[in-house]
Formats: sequence, structure tokens, C-alpha cells
Amino acid sequence: MLKWIAAALLALPAAAYAQSVVITADRMLDVASGRYVEEPVIVVTDGRIAAVVGRGGGRPTIPAGATRIDLPGMTLLPGLIDMHVHLASTPLINGYDRLEYTDAFWATLGVPNARAMLEAGFTTVRSVGADDFADVAIRQGIDRGYYPGPRVIASGPSFGPTGGHCDTNDLPPSLRFRNGEQGVNGPDEARRQVRTNRRYGAQLIKVCATGGVFSTNTEPGAQQMGEDELRAVVSEAHMLGMRVAAHAHGTDGIKAAIRAGVDTIEHASFLDAEAIRMAVAGGTWLSMDIYNTEYTLSEGERNGVRPENLEKERQVGTRQRESFRASVRGGARHVFGTDAGVYPHGTGARQFRVMVEFGMTPIQAIRAATTNAAEALDRASDVGAIAVGRYGDLVAVRGDPLADPRVLENVAMVIKGGAIAADRRAVAAQ
Repeated sequence: MLKWIAAALLALPAAAYAQSVVITADRMLDVASGRYVEEPVIVVTDGRIAAVVGRGGGRPTIPAGATRIDLPGMTLLPGLIDMHVHLASTPLINGYDRLEYTDAFWATLGVPNARAMLEAGFTTVRSVGADDFADVAIRQGIDRGYYPGPRVIASGPSFGPTGGHCDTNDLPPSLRFRNGEQGVNGPDEARRQVRTNRRYGAQLIKVCATGGVFSTNTEPGAQQMGEDELRAVVSEAHMLGMRVAAHAHGTDGIKAAIRAGVDTIEHASFLDAEAIRMAVAGGTWLSMDIYNTEYTLSEGERNGVRPENLEKERQVGTRQRESFRASVRGGARHVFGTDAGVYPHGTGARQFRVMVEFGMTPIQAIRAATTNAAEALDRASDVGAIAVGRYGDLVAVRGDPLADPRVLENVAMVIKGGAIAADRRAVAAQ
């Protein structure tokens, strides 16, 4: 295949050497057009894509000494992006069992969790909530090369009002937190928390506008942050160049968050027609974790999830999938977000199948995890497509993801910045 590549590599002088990698495969998915490029040749230099050429497109400039990664029989896609993960979390520890572990324990989970996400093809993730800035610490370890993982955009601790979903509501009044009140109340406190999170390394802000499934004494459909508080968060964060994600299951909370100008709505379970129209008009992204309900309802009781939380999941899961279908039909913009940590890290690609089942085409689901996610992150110049100037982040799969998105559940190779991050060809071939 492409014998001229080998000739070009041999012909160039040694002085032209750079830290370059040449990647070839049978075809590559151009996620923007939704079409395949046959026999692609991708040159990655110093971690970024320097050239992309398909069959009949001419010969790229290939520095001498470049490493080759030839993937015959494979289809290449951009590295995948999960917009809703919790790296410092596990579905295996729930309820009061969490009190058996030290505060520092949760950050240690990030090392295997980050590796699992990367090996599953997710080369970029957005962490939306981690106590004690554990996700910032995980990002620092990855960026400094202490252990492997995806590119992490970290929020640090998510926050909301006293007694809300982001507060700790299952302890008696006699216990006090060493850092004082957990909730934020009023626009001034909300602004201060944005600044505090930024101070300690957060790159985005996550707030809890409604109750949630896994919290105590909250109802997922109930609004818990006022629009004035949400507006304060958004204005402060945007002034600092940060984007805002709002946990919002309930209809009123979703609408308040959209009016306040948040960038992404997380979960978006109880959408009505007006909320969908508002999201479309405002360009608000929806991040809807419609896969993980299967794991929670099948494994939650065994993992120690309390009955009240399982009941809330039953109420929310079906309604969320109905909302997903309606929002796709209504033209809302979606990103791929799974809530990894509620289910095991590294298995999130199973959501592609569910997204297609509930109304998306395969290319729409793939774009949610590539071009859409990159735009929502404000990192479209870095990730989300196989294009010149972007990071050399790619995944290789056997089969046709446009015909069967389940092939994304079993990636054969993951490349991050032009380097092989995971080679699973032997496993993928089985």
C-alpha cells in the first residue's frame, strides 16, 4: 500500500530530520464532511499535524528519519472527546462507604482512570467536578509525564447552594467542614467561588442548578440556584476566559441556566419544547449522559447505591432519553458527555450506540465527540479533527463506524500527539 511513501522517506536527506511520525491507514473519516478519505497519509511533527493527504492528493513533505505507523485494514478518526467525566471517582464506592477513605484517596483513582479513558480512545476529557482540586492534580501529573492520560480540562470542585446537589447533605449537624460552609449563596459568593476555583488551577466552572440523582435530600427536577446567581457565575467566568457547565436535570433550572448564558447544560433530563427552542436560539450545548443509566440500574445496588438514588435514576433515565430524542429532532446542539465515574472509566464509547438508538445518525454521534466538543471547549484549533495544525490525536478502528458505531467500543490503536498511547490491535482483532 502506498509504496511511494517508503521511497519518499528514503530519498530525503538526514539533515531534514525532525521529530516526525507518518501514519497511514486504509481510510480516514473526515468528520466535518462525513465522508471517508481513502489511503490517508498523515504527518505529525512535534506533536501536531503537519500534513494530511489522501489518495490522489499529491505527496506530503516527509522529514527523513520519521517514524512510521502503518495501519492496514484500519479506519482513522480524530481522538475522541468526553465532555463530562469525573476522574477522581469510581462507581464501586457509594453512600457511607465513602467515609472509609481519606480525602487524598480520591485523587489516586485518577491515575488508573485517566489511563483507562486514554486507552479507550478518549484523548481529551473535560472533568466537571472533583473535590480538593484532584482533577487539577491529575492534569498536572499527565502534563508533566508522570503517568499516561488524556488532555484534561479541569473544573476543580463544582458548586451550588447550601443543601443543593453539590453540597454534602448526608452528615449530621455536629460535623463541620474544615474549610467552612460548603455552599455558595447569592451572586457575590458565586463570583468569589469562580475566582477561587480559577486561583487554584480550574480551566472551566461547573455549577449545580438543580437537584441530582446521587445526592441526598435533593430532587433532580427542582431548581436550586437562582438566575441572578447563575448570571453572576457566567459573567465572572466569561470575563476570565472560562466556560461554564451547569448540572441541570429540571426544566426550570435548565431554562434559568440558558437565560444566564451558560455554555453547556449537563444531563438536561426534563426538556420541554420551550427549553429546546431556547437552547437552539442561544446556541447552548447539551451534554446528555444517556448510556450510564443502564449500568446504574444493573449494578448500582451491588455497588452500594442507596435505594432512594436508584429510584431517582429510574425516574430520570427514561425521561432523559425522551428529551434527547426530542432535542435531536428539534435541532439542538449536542456534545458527547458520559458521566464517567458513575460507570467504569474506559467504557464510555458504549454511548455512541445509545445515541444512535435514540435519534442521531452515526456521524452526528461522532461529531458530538469530535468537532462539536472541540468547539464547545473553545479548542477547535487543537483537537476534534484530523487537520493541519491540530494535535496528532487519532484512534484507529476495524470496521465502519458510520455503519455500526459499536466498532468505537473496541479501538485498535490510540495515538496522542503523534505517539502511540495504546496498541490494542491484537485484542481488537479477536
